[in-house]
Amino acid sequence: MVITGIGCATVLGLNAEATWQRLVAGESAISRIEAFDASAFTTRIAAEIKRFDPAEYMDPKEARRTDRSVQLAACAAQDCLKGLAVSGFDRNRVGVVIGSGVGGIATLEKQHSVLMTRGPDKISPFFIPMMIADMASGQLSITYNLKGPNFAAVSACASSGNAIADSFLLIKAGLADAMLTGGTEASVTPLSLGGFCALRALSTRNDDPEKASRPFDAKRDGFVLGEGAGILFLEELSHAKKHGSPVLAELVGVGLTGDAYHMTSPAPNGEGAVRAMRAALELAGMQPSQVDYINAHGTSTELNDASETAAIKEVFGEHARRVKISATKSMVGHLLGAAAAVELIACVLSIRDGKIHPTINQEFPDPMCDLDYVPNKAVEREVNVALSNSFGFGGHNCSLIVKRYVDGDQRLSP
Repeated sequence: MVITGIGCATVLGLNAEATWQRLVAGESAISRIEAFDASAFTTRIAAEIKRFDPAEYMDPKEARRTDRSVQLAACAAQDCLKGLAVSGFDRNRVGVVIGSGVGGIATLEKQHSVLMTRGPDKISPFFIPMMIADMASGQLSITYNLKGPNFAAVSACASSGNAIADSFLLIKAGLADAMLTGGTEASVTPLSLGGFCALRALSTRNDDPEKASRPFDAKRDGFVLGEGAGILFLEELSHAKKHGSPVLAELVGVGLTGDAYHMTSPAPNGEGAVRAMRAALELAGMQPSQVDYINAHGTSTELNDASETAAIKEVFGEHARRVKISATKSMVGHLLGAAAAVELIACVLSIRDGKIHPTINQEFPDPMCDLDYVPNKAVEREVNVALSNSFGFGGHNCSLIVKRYVDGDQRLSP
């Protein structure tokens, strides 16, 4: 199972390469919200993509009939598929699974306002197809004529991780040769912001937005809401070779577990995360000592960062002190359902370039979070195996493992 295409739309750039270069440079683009007046909210900052024209990535008429979450997915998909000979594929054997945590929430808010102010007769006939969370997957299948398995994955902040895992398993089961997969989210909206403020989950560092997201730092005070999309193209190896697709990395392990514990809090000591990481390692046929890099879920919330650190220690033992760990969310914010895909792309590019992006805003050590989170500055290091963690409200846990592709060798030696 190989990854042959990657694409991003984030606050750092509207393609994977631009996003990656700024991640390695340790740049944050978190700032004051401009899409609406946020002055009444306790949090007034976000990782908001401010200059985005969907007409550059899809037909303008279609753009008017789609939610921003679908538009961001279209941007990332275009980036992902460039250079791939999709026109020569058997479209009946190529599917699409795109995850989203809250789907078309901006459309929902707008049409609810129409209902309350103008009445039910003024609701848009496109309201339902614009709002539902599966429409990014549906629209991409239409755009690229992909007729294989097609659905959405919704598991809160693990959604795109689940989408990627589902795609992996579909190919493994012989139900598809290739899958377009990942996640998208456009949740910087008044209702979404207000809901997370009510949960007291967000940072209120409004006067210093670039330092607001600070995973594993002792003075973290919540996550920063972000928006964007991450899309990957997975192919069965012989299919990729047949069509000359460029192999970026191998996807070798997925681990999926449930906490069965609490709606929003992680299980004590990250018990569910422990099982997810171990399941991914078992499927990959690897030992913890083979992992060079972990892209952490790292939300910048007190409970998540401490429990993930405890889980890593439990799984990796002494190697936990040697493995490099970093949190993409420190720079792009929390993309909710799209986070896992963007973070797996960061793992793929770490393998490609031999660089690990930093966790920025590491200023005050936390005794509960005492591992090597690559503080503030990228490091150069050969990465052969990388693991990415994603956890979601409801107790959803997803771990994914990618490794350097070596032609003719499906396993790295221990």
